[in-house]
Amino acid sequence: MTSGSDPYIFTSNTLPRDPRFLPPLANGLLGWRVYHSIMHMGSVYNGEGGDCHRADVPCPLSVTMEMEDPVQQSYSLNTHTGVFTHTISTAIATATQSFYAHRYYSQLMVMEVSIERQAVTMEPVTVKLSSSFTPQSKDIDFQSSPDYRGGRRIQGQTTAAEVPGGPRPTVDLIWTVMPPSLILQPEQSHSRWGFLLALGNTNQSTEASFDEGLSLMASGDLRDSHQQAWKELWLDSTVELAGSETLSKAVIGCLFYLLSAFPPLHDVSGLFGGVSPGGLSNGGSGQDYWGHVFWDQDIWMYPAIALFYPRLARAVLEYRVRTVDGAKDNAQKQGYKGLKFPWESAVSGREVCPEDIYGQQEIHINGDVSLAFQHYLYLTRDLSLFTEGRGSEVIWGVADYWVSRVTWDQKDQSYHLLGVMPPDEYYYGINDSVYTNTVAKSSLQFAVELASLLQHPAPQEWQKVADHMKIPFDQKEKYHPEYDGYIKGDPVKQADAVMLGYPLGLAMSPEVRRNDLEAYEAVTDPDGPAMTWGIFAVGWLELGEAEKAQKLLEKSFDNIQGPFQVWSESSDGSGAVNFLTGMGGFLQAVLFGYTGFRIQPERLDFKPLLPNGLSELIIRGVSYLGNKMDWMLRKDEVCVILREQSTSVEESAACALKVVLQGTGRKIPLVPGKPVTFPREAGHICQMDSTISCWPL
Repeated sequence: MTSGSDPYIFTSNTLPRDPRFLPPLANGLLGWRVYHSIMHMGSVYNGEGGDCHRADVPCPLSVTMEMEDPVQQSYSLNTHTGVFTHTISTAIATATQSFYAHRYYSQLMVMEVSIERQAVTMEPVTVKLSSSFTPQSKDIDFQSSPDYRGGRRIQGQTTAAEVPGGPRPTVDLIWTVMPPSLILQPEQSHSRWGFLLALGNTNQSTEASFDEGLSLMASGDLRDSHQQAWKELWLDSTVELAGSETLSKAVIGCLFYLLSAFPPLHDVSGLFGGVSPGGLSNGGSGQDYWGHVFWDQDIWMYPAIALFYPRLARAVLEYRVRTVDGAKDNAQKQGYKGLKFPWESAVSGREVCPEDIYGQQEIHINGDVSLAFQHYLYLTRDLSLFTEGRGSEVIWGVADYWVSRVTWDQKDQSYHLLGVMPPDEYYYGINDSVYTNTVAKSSLQFAVELASLLQHPAPQEWQKVADHMKIPFDQKEKYHPEYDGYIKGDPVKQADAVMLGYPLGLAMSPEVRRNDLEAYEAVTDPDGPAMTWGIFAVGWLELGEAEKAQKLLEKSFDNIQGPFQVWSESSDGSGAVNFLTGMGGFLQAVLFGYTGFRIQPERLDFKPLLPNGLSELIIRGVSYLGNKMDWMLRKDEVCVILREQSTSVEESAACALKVVLQGTGRKIPLVPGKPVTFPREAGHICQMDSTISCWPL
């Protein structure tokens, strides 16, 4: 990227040598890696139990474009608009091929080709189209069906259900036929062609989407409606950095790919099937974790989305609600009460991890799910999710699981969680994982808090187990051992105990926080998963060590595989692709590290700090209690602007807000449209009324 170029546009004259790093295009329902012969659809899996994986769907848009005697060609992903283009120029004409997964009509994907004559000639201009598409799938038994409105059609059903005797998803695919070549006639100066793909679970929905696409194409509004939907997303959330083009470009890429994994803002009630580490574009059999949903969604990807988009955050939580029956079955099979969310989830909520040990031992997933619900409530105070939305069933079911899963030790008067695997998967069958026990304690406390809010009688055991949960701590070394029996200096795969301070919010002194960071930074696998260094960066920013934090955060750049900002799980390019988990960790370092944002029950704390390389950070569209705020952070001052709520206003009424600056005690009301500037210092934002009648302080 040259100085002054648009950081939202990723351009290259060549494609990546490794096709895994071609840019994914997705819209929350459909996902496809450009030029690839297969695509995926949300919630469409094939295979039973541990064999369950995203079903491969053949993609009619797997088409490359060629011209004779090309002089120049380029490839570009415009993240403003979500459009990928390939442009070829010759001495007489320029041809442009564009792809996009429609951001508003999520059952549509589109390819467009345009040819424009650059020189006055009487010769036709020919563009050849080469396709690798075949109307077959190893996962779906497709059958040809009669053409529909000039489009070819195949329909089929997956070959195996996720659960024995369970439903097998149906897939209906309609697409416009593509000729082997397109010709600009001698009398034409330019021309454009459009090709449409509609994909759905029912005949009616697919036909309706194809009809809508044809209508919009005829009126010239197909691309405009797609680009307008992306424009609305970016109006609600942008992150701008001054001082580092590399960092700015990385942040934009992360936001773009994460948003691509979520449904349209206007319709979050559809077939949203959660977010897997590699997104919708990846996840076939044996690849990218089979497209399953892990704790990655709730702990790593969710926080950045929830900070801007409450509706999309709620969609994540509603996905978990829909899997409650499966979680109940998992707990019963393990011999426990309540809910046990699967380590790897598809549609039913039953465990689909190919290796049994993870589902049995990596039980911190329960607390991770609960924490996402907790932060949603604190950010929105939307109790409807927990009442008619059944979110309370999740929180209380998780609490019941912990109560039935713990073991009481009379000697130390503590509850223990035995035989677990911590986030650091180098170890298993260990006792008292400090992360697992802490997140369990937190989710039990939240269950009691929610019961009080909803005037629901809470079992005494919830509070009792929370109060007496063993949290390993080494009094001599003043740090948190990763688990009972951990030897300081043993290798660590990824962020684990360092997550106690953030995101778990375990109270500790700066000395202990520093000791934890230093102890684990020295032994963390440098080739471990990409999200780890973002968490270390957050920790060092908490301690005021901005430059140290920045050096660790910049390690993440090794996981970005150019030119289209596609992330790999490991720095050597191996592991899952496009690794949304790593992107989520990276974004949290920016959105919660530089700002110091911490989501508390009655306030949003902030403690900004920028490293020397950054002169300004602007975060637009932070959503809190129904309000939208824009934040401008500079070296010595902070400016907050409460929006006039001209964009996506949440259904709940916005609360009047005030800024409270710690140390001085200053209280500054936020008035819509009026900037509030103050020296950089710690503080918080809370509701204007100091007494919150329905909220525990």
